[in-house]
Amino acid sequence: MYFFLCNLSTLDILYVSTTLPKLIYISHTGDHIMSSTGCLAQFYLYILCADTECFLLTAMAIDRYAAICFPLHYSLIMSKQVCVLLAFPAWFMSSVNASIATYLAYNLMFCGLIEIKNFFCDLKALLFSSIKDTTSFKIFVNVGAVSIGAIPFCLILASYVCIIHTVLKIKSSDGRWKTFSSCSSHITIVFVYFGSAMCLYMTKSLEQDLIFSMMFVTLVPMLNPLVYSLRNKDIIQALRRIKKKNIEK
Repeated sequence: MYFFLCNLSTLDILYVSTTLPKLIYISHTGDHIMSSTGCLAQFYLYILCADTECFLLTAMAIDRYAAICFPLHYSLIMSKQVCVLLAFPAWFMSSVNASIATYLAYNLMFCGLIEIKNFFCDLKALLFSSIKDTTSFKIFVNVGAVSIGAIPFCLILASYVCIIHTVLKIKSSDGRWKTFSSCSSHITIVFVYFGSAMCLYMTKSLEQDLIFSMMFVTLVPMLNPLVYSLRNKDIIQALRRIKKKNIEK
């Protein structure tokens, strides 16, 4: 789990570094202009981060499934080699998908300077601003939504069905709660991430689009370390020591 959390932390740093610095610059200077190269670079990194997080959350669900359903064989099933084999394809496939999406975005035709109705180079904004037929791009997006979004989400749900089935076999209520609580952080992040992603790409209102975009690129990366930190006993004990020292002062 800590191996995947390390990957997730790296991804969160890249996530916020892709969009927020430009947003802060725009807010500070009022300069809303971005070059086409900068827009495409931001678009590539955004797609890379979004896709990789889907795969990493799926890998973490598999890790929880192995830990709860096969506890005696967990160290054998989730060896270092298996963890690398789960994490590396996540980054590689996301990079390939982001490269193809960026290439298709590069071939879109725009009429002079365009106004993007968002605070970063979003997929929906680029498709809306193009004067070229975007049918092939939309087909690619729909295929990607199924293969990178829907299928991983279904795998996560399937793993939790198996986990719940195993947890219900535990006779002790304390044992059931303790076992299932080890998944609470992951479940929280999964529903926040996929929920905000679905709201972002299903809404048709500009105001709602901006709100869900802000949630998707800022709230989720912020929640990841916060949620997992609050589940860490060492961090909780450190916070209690700090609180105790403050009270003594």
